[in-house]
Amino acid sequence: MAGWAARTVVREGVELHCRDWAGDPGARPVLLLHGLAGHAGEWDALAGALAPGRRVVAFDQRGHGRSTRRPADVGRAAYVADALAVADRLGLERPLLVGQSLGGHTALLAAAAHPGRFGGLVLVEAAAGRNEDAPGQIGGLLRGWPLPFPDRAAAVAFFGGGPAGEAWADGLERRPDGWWPRFDPEVMVAAIAPLAARDHWEDWAALACPTLLVLGRGGIVPPAETDRMLALRPEVRAVSVRGAGHDVHLERPAELLRLVGEFLREPHSP
Repeated sequence: MAGWAARTVVREGVELHCRDWAGDPGARPVLLLHGLAGHAGEWDALAGALAPGRRVVAFDQRGHGRSTRRPADVGRAAYVADALAVADRLGLERPLLVGQSLGGHTALLAAAAHPGRFGGLVLVEAAAGRNEDAPGQIGGLLRGWPLPFPDRAAAVAFFGGGPAGEAWADGLERRPDGWWPRFDPEVMVAAIAPLAARDHWEDWAALACPTLLVLGRGGIVPPAETDRMLALRPEVRAVSVRGAGHDVHLERPAELLRLVGEFLREPHSP
């Protein structure tokens, strides 16, 4: 597995901490966006496997991980602008944009708002519809974490164990009294709130770049929403991954690697 170098991109006072895997400069680069309450390290398995065949960058989005923890703006446009800034400052030419959950929503909006800027789009457990219950659900979920975790093992167990539990525990920071998230719950609720306010069907329908939709069999995207997405864009390929829930990239990394690799090799794709 290839190693990564730390980079920092600063946009309007917000620091964005990146993991940059060097790779073949002649191949299509890949930019990875994690989901709400996540961190760039969630993509290590996928990024390390794709490199050194191509350059791969993942970054802690604003309010997450080692990036600025309490940014003034957590609106959708700010997250989109961050993705553009990372791609531009690090010299990623028409990258394949891969996003999971809220990161996938950001990827969708970025590709729709900037046609031709990205060479393709992979949405992992992300959709275009409105979720009125999201802020309350997320707030309740995060308030239910038994903080601080006394040790890392307790955190891994709480998050379900296995690779997914390990990845979620990797997003914590150790303090004198135990292990805590590298984010503030109220920032997470504010970041998800725009998804309760409106849908983005027009953005989805306007997308022109090749798109792959990856869903977990036990994921959170309603079947009716998937059907509507495919009705609006019948050229899009949708794959349901057996044995995966919302965290497809953590629960079935080898399958996601296979799907992304195939997508990159398809003649019509980037």
